[in-house]
Amino acid sequence: MLIKIPSVANLGLQTIKVDIEINLANKGLPGFEIVGLPDKAVDESKERVRTAIATSGIDFPAKKITVNMAPADVPKEGSIYDLPIAVGILSSVLEFPVPQKSLFLGELSFDGSLRHTKGAFLMALFAKEFGFINLFVPKDSANEAAAIKGVKVFPVENLTQICRHLLKQEEIFPVVYKQVAENIPAPVEFDMKEVLGQEQAKRAMEIAAAGGHNIIMIGSPGSGKTMLARALPGILPPLNEAESLEVTKIYSASGGIPPGGSLILNRQFRAPHHTASLAGLVGGGSKPQPGEISLAHRGILFLDEFNEFPRSIMEALRQPLEDGYLTISRSKQRVVYPADFMLVASANPCPCGYAMHPKKNCTCNPNQISKYQKRISGPILDRIDLHISVMPVDAGEFSDNQKNSDFLESSEKIKQRVVFARKKQEVRFSNQGEKKVIHCNSQMKNADIKKYCKLLKDVEEILRQASLKFQLSARSYMKMIKVARTIADLDNAEEITVSHMAEALQYKPKYHELS
Repeated sequence: MLIKIPSVANLGLQTIKVDIEINLANKGLPGFEIVGLPDKAVDESKERVRTAIATSGIDFPAKKITVNMAPADVPKEGSIYDLPIAVGILSSVLEFPVPQKSLFLGELSFDGSLRHTKGAFLMALFAKEFGFINLFVPKDSANEAAAIKGVKVFPVENLTQICRHLLKQEEIFPVVYKQVAENIPAPVEFDMKEVLGQEQAKRAMEIAAAGGHNIIMIGSPGSGKTMLARALPGILPPLNEAESLEVTKIYSASGGIPPGGSLILNRQFRAPHHTASLAGLVGGGSKPQPGEISLAHRGILFLDEFNEFPRSIMEALRQPLEDGYLTISRSKQRVVYPADFMLVASANPCPCGYAMHPKKNCTCNPNQISKYQKRISGPILDRIDLHISVMPVDAGEFSDNQKNSDFLESSEKIKQRVVFARKKQEVRFSNQGEKKVIHCNSQMKNADIKKYCKLLKDVEEILRQASLKFQLSARSYMKMIKVARTIADLDNAEEITVSHMAEALQYKPKYHELS
């Protein structure tokens, strides 16, 4: 007897249909085989399915069982096929029909219950796109899938329950989606008004947030670089619906959505340590998984002590910083993960950290300083829009600022200006079409800059002179225009003026100049 149960396979963020073909033959010795490029976890489904059926009080059929996963040339990975295999076998034993336009996904425990399984959100997106109506997934994964409207998600607790449902003895009701509190934006670690002094740095952070620009902070230890970076999420605009779907897809594919989880609504702040591996930061492995770069999509990737990261990791940032996505190629698989993030980096000016300090003496010689700074290559610095020097706050000034902290601007007030600037950009780029989506100024290409950032003659002359004086590259030249456009948006100005360009030029690349 041949039975077909539809399921899916996730290849990166791409989802394809997989037909689980189950043949139960009376001829031949009893056995259980799985074919169709299964990995070790899929092959072990035999024991999980056999034991789960037995502990559910159902006799496992003493037949020759062959399971084929089609298409046979696509690798099948993970434990997600336990449920469709078990349902196929049980439909033969208990003689119930498999519902049409339905997908099955889930990992079985030995007692017949279903465990939380990653990829339910991707499965729901696939079901909606290709006309599947019913999804049968573990109860802990149901809310994640129910975020997609237009499909019925049935939360399955165990094999007995789904058998009774398919035999029409006891109905499983579709789950009603609920947004869980864990994925609602929570208070950030620091408020901008807690950062005493550093007004220019806070202004740079506001510009970075308004335009989605990359930023690097150079300063001595204790000057407030890390505190500024960790306050940045508090002034970022919330994710819109399209961005939320993009981020949730990545976390669903990586297993980052917890049991009972829902859509991710807050921009992610990822801060890997400088000892992180290349695969951990960029992604990869024999079965390519998203790394910190992709997990920071539409959010912030904070690299503290930027100089301490291995050169290989720094250079791996080139493609995502330029293109907004990351390609991971293996001999048998090639996956593309989105990686459009704000890079926030902090660095010391020298090994001892005090080359820029107004009072403490630097103990490094010029060669040490030069070698240390050049651990960050020119091409990487060229891809960072805003370069700021963070000077330490004097103790007396710190005390005065602490007394007047109630009068400092809060993150919420700065956020209002950022959201206003982002809305201007949203209106500006609203006619780009489906194939070309621009969310903020930093994503503009040269053709977009020419179209949306026309410069007046005096503004263009200032930029030309600065380009000659500071030997700006073509990329840095264009980045200055994009930064100036963001400053103009914060001022609610339709045209880029001389003052906007002058402020933008304050943030030109300067790190290697310190040596």
